[in-house]
Amino acid sequence: MSGPVFAVFWDIVRCIPPGKVATYGQVARLAGMPRGARMVGYAMAGCREPEVPCHRVVDRFGGIKAAFDAYGPGTQRALLEAEGAVFRLDGTVDLERCGWEPEK
Repeated sequence: MSGPVFAVFWDIVRCIPPGKVATYGQVARLAGMPRGARMVGYAMAGCREPEVPCHRVVDRFGGIKAAFDAYGPGTQRALLEAEGAVFRLDGTVDLERCGWEPEK
């Protein structure tokens, strides 16, 4: 499943710089769909375009998802750490330090 809505999400995610992350809900709000976080998750999981950095999208707590571990356990975390993202002791991304703020 994809389509124009997914393409809007993917365009937003392409704007997230290395070392930064956005939440599913944030991407949904930026797309004008404030209750569409789950749909963003479907769009990220179904994306087959390598130029879309889906690994930069996390849950509202900074949690990463096994769905992005296509190459083995820990893939999403390894990609984020390679870009400079900081993780907390509980294994979540530090959203205060690494949260993307497109408005700024």
